[in-house]
Amino acid sequence: MLTSPRSTEPGTVVWTERFLGYTWTPEHPMKPARLQFTMSLAESLGVLDGVEPLAPGAATETDLLRVHSSAYIEAVRRAGEGPPMPEDTAYGLGTADNPVFPRMHEAASVIVGGTMAAAGEIAAGRTRRAVSIGGGMHHAMPDSAAGFCVYNDAAIAISWLLDHGFDRIAYIDVDVHHGDGVQRAFYADPRVLTISLHQHPATLWPNTGWPTETGLGAAEGTSVNLPLLPGTRDAQWLRAFHAVVPGAVAAFRPQIVVSQCGVDTHREDPLADLELTVDGQRAAFLAMRDLADRYAEGRWLAVGGGGYGVVRVVPRAWTHLLAAALDRPLPPPTPVPADWIEQVRAAAPRVQPPASMSDGGDTDYRPWDGPGGTPDIGDAAQIRAQRAVDTAITATRRASFALLGLDPEDPRD
Repeated sequence: MLTSPRSTEPGTVVWTERFLGYTWTPEHPMKPARLQFTMSLAESLGVLDGVEPLAPGAATETDLLRVHSSAYIEAVRRAGEGPPMPEDTAYGLGTADNPVFPRMHEAASVIVGGTMAAAGEIAAGRTRRAVSIGGGMHHAMPDSAAGFCVYNDAAIAISWLLDHGFDRIAYIDVDVHHGDGVQRAFYADPRVLTISLHQHPATLWPNTGWPTETGLGAAEGTSVNLPLLPGTRDAQWLRAFHAVVPGAVAAFRPQIVVSQCGVDTHREDPLADLELTVDGQRAAFLAMRDLADRYAEGRWLAVGGGGYGVVRVVPRAWTHLLAAALDRPLPPPTPVPADWIEQVRAAAPRVQPPASMSDGGDTDYRPWDGPGGTPDIGDAAQIRAQRAVDTAITATRRASFALLGLDPEDPRD
């Protein structure tokens, strides 16, 4: 039987330098320095004072087999031992997105081990919240790598949790790309609610995550997709989040919330077209934490994901994530420490470091008030953008909410 968290400590940080071994090619946009810069920024700001990070081991093959096929695991292992083989591409390996790198299997297994360690701490009642910024590889499929993801750590950890006392798990994915691999893993499993907010699939890979993707069989209604058009800003994104996510989570009544916290939604991200700021991303993290507090006795497992602003975006956003999990929230105007600025200038001299933990974003959103309720906010361009967001909200609610026992037209649900 599931018991209440025993620990009085608010959060656990899972970290190991071995995460930095998940290294593609020098030209690849997913650079491990983003993790290193995050941890050093969090340390410089005192977020990690008195916190001893939990160092994970590598996931075992038994762990990986929860989601992935033995043939695929063997292909990853063989590819990482080189040289590249023509058949690697059948498994999504050796492509521009997923180039082969030495010891790929070992590096990816440590990423999974980190997310599983976070899940284990929560399941054992030793912590209420756990963060592993190395995780979030949500695109990996049973038989293939995809979108910079080799093994699907989030799906594997959720599978493990289902075997260790949990039977209602809410997964919330705020990466700019649809959380397709996790959705696929649990598309027919009514025990897992998957919610993904992402750039519209007509405009961005992997071109999935339409509102009509709602689950199969007994799980119909437990897949919720909210696609948003390019150019969506903080206040619009937050309006959409709060119009869909809290109602779905409340109806599902999860025992734990698992969050994929990709930050490629940022306006400076080179691979996508949403226009959030660090302030909007911080607000999203706090909202997911609060949902876990309200509906899941505080159980919150958060992982990283996408985000390719290696200096200016990822370190600040995920430092806010760590601070939220540890109940040490940083005021957005907090200055970035000079020692950290010197560190990143030495590593990336062509990039202008940020001066504060804020972009000055507008997170004062207007709550959704039902179909046709878009307020007149005075600016024609913003009215059009707001109407586009409201159209997305209505489409998602009409596709999913009745299946969850909610009224799609009633803003109170």
